[in-house]
Amino acid sequence: MLFDSHAHLNDESFDEDREEVIASLKEKGLDYVVNPGADMETSKTAIELANKHDFIYAAVGVHPHDVENMTESDIELLRKYALENEKVVAIGEIGLDYYYDLSPRETQKKWFKRQIELANELKLPFIVHDRDAHGDTMEIIKSTKAAETGCLLHCYSGEVELAREYVKMGCYLSIPGTVTFKNNRKTVEVVREIPLERLMIETDSPYMAPVPHRGKRNDPSLVTFVAEKIAYEKGISYEEVCRVTKENAIKFFGIK
Repeated sequence: MLFDSHAHLNDESFDEDREEVIASLKEKGLDYVVNPGADMETSKTAIELANKHDFIYAAVGVHPHDVENMTESDIELLRKYALENEKVVAIGEIGLDYYYDLSPRETQKKWFKRQIELANELKLPFIVHDRDAHGDTMEIIKSTKAAETGCLLHCYSGEVELAREYVKMGCYLSIPGTVTFKNNRKTVEVVREIPLERLMIETDSPYMAPVPHRGKRNDPSLVTFVAEKIAYEKGISYEEVCRVTKENAIKFFGIK
């Protein structure tokens, strides 16, 4: 019943037991996982992993940490990946990160816009990373009319007022394991206020494992704790959360 909309199963932390973890997921209720790239290499390995497993899908793109040396040749290669592989369902993860600032901000904005253009050209949705860059992220998404092709705010961490604006624009928000953290009132408020029809759930594996596994390696099976928390905060059944967030993700990613 579960759809993890964002997991990095090709991360090196899974190198010793990746296939065992993946083999266990269906038994634990996982119907689908989307595995986004973060740079050119992980975009390629995301596709390879998706092609090995029928319930895993890939997204391709370059994370803001890694855009400093990005070139137009990389855009061409991402285009090729998407056109030649039917398991590629989105461009991502792309966006802005002003917390670490590992790439210059103007460079981040340039390649965020360029990768949105690629998504629009390919008629694919895209997955957004936004950390401490809420204003510029919103401005770029608005200016490119990006939500028209499908825009998912991954690991949403903004205020509820911003969330409402994104929903008005037609975007979706993905809720991560941090919603289970004791003092995370912002994300809890978003969960309470935003309609379930605009939410997805994710792990961002191997990072940010939910309570009661906080501090350990995350994996897609733990998305169940995110669904449970949303059900509790909204006063609805766990089954309804699983069903609606799965339907949202299937529609958004165009999975047949």
